[in-house]
Amino acid sequence: MKVIAAYLLAVLGGNAAPSADDLRLILGSVGADANDDNISNFLSEVKGKDITELIAAGREKLASVPSGGGAAVSVSAAPGGGASAPAAAESKKEEKVEEKEESDDDMGFSLFD
Repeated sequence: MKVIAAYLLAVLGGNAAPSADDLRLILGSVGADANDDNISNFLSEVKGKDITELIAAGREKLASVPSGGGAAVSVSAAPGGGASAPAAAESKKEEKVEEKEESDDDMGFSLFD
């Protein structure tokens, strides 16, 4: 990830094709270790490719990765009870807000008096 970040910083800085030395310089400026094997492998993979196309391809791959969504499964698993679930969530939110107000009143003094 450090090598990728250094490469992206170099590209954003105006260097369309950063070299291994450029990446080592960027990584060294922040005190990060530069592994020559990782740098050479990465540069061989991105050689001749446009960075915006690589980012777009990466986004497409990440779109297929599941990222949570457990709540949608539990709502759909309860037939006929879907309408009561949001109402229960709203009442819980209201209770939390009330608890905050009460706990502030119980202190009896201000921290800035």
